[in-house]
Amino acid sequence: MAEGEGDMRAMTVGAALADAAERGGAFLHDGDDTLTFGRFDELADRVAAGLLARGVRRGDRIGLLGPNTPQWLAVFFGAARIGAVVVPLNVRYRERELSYMLGQSGARMVVSVDAVPGFDFAAFFDGFRAQLPDVRDYVFFGGGFAGSVSFDELTATPVDAAALTAAREEVTPDHPLLILYTSGTTGRPKGAVITHCGILASASAQAEHFAMGPGDVQLGHLPFNHVGGITCTIMTALVSGGAVALVPAFGPDASLRAIERHRVTVLAAVPTMYVLMLGRDDFADRDVSSVRICIAGGSNMEPALAETIRRGFPAASLYGLYGLSESSGACVLSRRDDDPETVSRTLGAVIGDFEARVVGRDGAVLPPGEAGELQIRGGCVAAGYWDMPAETAEVFLPDGWLATGDMVEMEPSGHLVLRGRKKEMYIQGGFNVYPVEIENVLTAHPKVAMAAGIGVPDDVLGEVGRFYVVPRPGAEPPTAEELTAYCRDRLADYKVPRQFVVTTDVPLTPVGKIHKSLLKERHLADSQGADAREVS
Repeated sequence: MAEGEGDMRAMTVGAALADAAERGGAFLHDGDDTLTFGRFDELADRVAAGLLARGVRRGDRIGLLGPNTPQWLAVFFGAARIGAVVVPLNVRYRERELSYMLGQSGARMVVSVDAVPGFDFAAFFDGFRAQLPDVRDYVFFGGGFAGSVSFDELTATPVDAAALTAAREEVTPDHPLLILYTSGTTGRPKGAVITHCGILASASAQAEHFAMGPGDVQLGHLPFNHVGGITCTIMTALVSGGAVALVPAFGPDASLRAIERHRVTVLAAVPTMYVLMLGRDDFADRDVSSVRICIAGGSNMEPALAETIRRGFPAASLYGLYGLSESSGACVLSRRDDDPETVSRTLGAVIGDFEARVVGRDGAVLPPGEAGELQIRGGCVAAGYWDMPAETAEVFLPDGWLATGDMVEMEPSGHLVLRGRKKEMYIQGGFNVYPVEIENVLTAHPKVAMAAGIGVPDDVLGEVGRFYVVPRPGAEPPTAEELTAYCRDRLADYKVPRQFVVTTDVPLTPVGKIHKSLLKERHLADSQGADAREVS
């Protein structure tokens, strides 16, 4: 298939970028600099040429770690152009997550930022190389370590047009594009394999739903290692011809300044971000009149917050968004004509030509009004989990349906009402957290015999982790400070529990499993703050 021709949903991501370059227009606003689609397309070619020169070929996996910058995106699009598979990594990840994800994916190259406040990635990878034998090349956006390559060196490779063309022609829309890791309920993160056509299907459906076009500017503050940043922001801009105002990492002041400076029209954020932006003392002095669409995703939209968002962004319409890594991005959105009550009460309805159904425990489709598991089918559905056939078979069903694990009711109108999570995941500050991963860390502590966690409501973060800890017999009970420090050394900071309860026992089921529903009842019965200590 020639690049730049045909329906974008039947293209590769490299072809979609070439198509956008032909149409022209601004793509990325990065401070004082603006990169057009054409200029960025050339940069992606230089990255692709550099990767080819270093032996990267179609199907090779590349770990990509850094903030939201044009360079990050250049690596993503350059890799896509030659069929390499990007493994996006969060800058909050540390040894536990990085070693597992790079090892499980079989990454042969790592491209990374040198450092972030409080952590030196160049020094970490330099000292950890022996633990990652499959990684043959390290590329850094800065100086790196002795023997590594800089991003500038990578892009200085002369472009071999014939070799690049040959590599691009080997890539098809159904080839893997991303391996996006999502924490598993078994404690093993699962890498959702997102294809070229899958990400374009989700992005196209969202862009068409909101009638997005070249005049729109989106705020690029959601992290690119998540579908909220890469699909719902970057790829929707690509397919619609709009621009993105980049914010390297979310901060309420930085995001508001970018809205004002670049006249942002589409603002997507998780509820926590809205709380922090709207809670600034100077918010009333900010010019947010350019925003025509506010999208809230990541967790339930409380009616009070929804009303606050409407008052804060009076020129904008507010919509909810539901999606997950396994659906490549958005698959459910509030309808354009939904009233405020419907937007707050429901997730929205399925978009594009995707399908949704609600099934019972026996797999039978349930009628409207009955709660069951939400399943999605369509071009957005990922290709499974990387090298995990058993887990893939549980979630990606033979007839094309994706079992989301979320419990919903479908109304006669097609709107979906969230009733709970089939599994135990909670969303802390917009990030998915699975208690079992933290429980596994806590039970390795020398003073801890048993640990059980639940998500509990929080006014700012939406939900936070509350973990019940049973001390080892004969051991001195651990303090909240000890447990917090222990977790911070071993987990990404957004996974660190905010509440600890040291207790003599936890409720168990007849077969000896921890009874999480009874833990939640215990939490509701506990007096506020009587046995929990808030930590930050």
